[in-house]
Amino acid sequence: MAAEVRVPKPPWLKARYPGGERFDHLKRLMRKHELHSVCEEARCPNIGECWNAGTATFMILGDTCTRACGFCAVTSGRPQPIDLLEPLRLARAVEKLGLDYAVITSVNRDDAPDGGASIFAACIRAIRHRTPSCQVEVLIPDFLGDWDALATVVRAKPLVLNHNTETVPRLYRIVRPKARYERSLELIRRVKEVDPAMTTKTGLMVGLGESMDELKLTMLDIRENNCDLLTVGQYLQPTKKHLPVKRFYHPDEFLAIRDFGMSLGFSHVEAGPLVRSSYHAGEQSRAAMVS
Repeated sequence: MAAEVRVPKPPWLKARYPGGERFDHLKRLMRKHELHSVCEEARCPNIGECWNAGTATFMILGDTCTRACGFCAVTSGRPQPIDLLEPLRLARAVEKLGLDYAVITSVNRDDAPDGGASIFAACIRAIRHRTPSCQVEVLIPDFLGDWDALATVVRAKPLVLNHNTETVPRLYRIVRPKARYERSLELIRRVKEVDPAMTTKTGLMVGLGESMDELKLTMLDIRENNCDLLTVGQYLQPTKKHLPVKRFYHPDEFLAIRDFGMSLGFSHVEAGPLVRSSYHAGEQSRAAMVS
């Protein structure tokens, strides 16, 4: 069998090496409070830019995921027991950072009865109690279709509720073998059934082998399920063990994707080679409010 040919990275995918005073301060704070960030665990290329701006996406419920998606660098396996004091530590860290916008995501915890939804809700409330001026966005798993768990998070009233669709339906079996495309769409739709005023968001990766027609049809599906905000970014292979990049999209293609998304009626579309789910999250939420 022929070896997989690696596609060389184009020049527009360069990101500044992370460093700087604020970066170092935030890293020390994460370790002190025994917190995890998806910025580190998922090897996000924007970690330097975001951390030096004093923002980060916190990853709760431990650092071990019960799923093993083909694109994700987060460790998979049997996780440790859920830490009930994590919301308090997270709220203290947000307060010390003086954040006005915090993003909270998690590993999948299919081992937990509610998938960790109660911890998400507790984190939102703890941050609001200690730093009332800080807005909170959450990026949640699908909770295996437990809609009571979803309602637990929605009723805690994050400013934005994000759940990533990730890819086109044809590629789910390869990219997200333990997830279901229809379930993710249903989750997005059900958010507004619980709270019609809540801003919903999702993200897609490109470069995994999807066609442009498939991408556009997926964007249409997402919009038809009442999603307000959309992010579209280039998939980057985190290690040789993960799915290979089939092709790199040119920045002009991302502009076309953005324009198409806006024509569908999204309040805001963030599309670009280095765009990730929480990239410029605060700016995205403000754009949704203006529109």
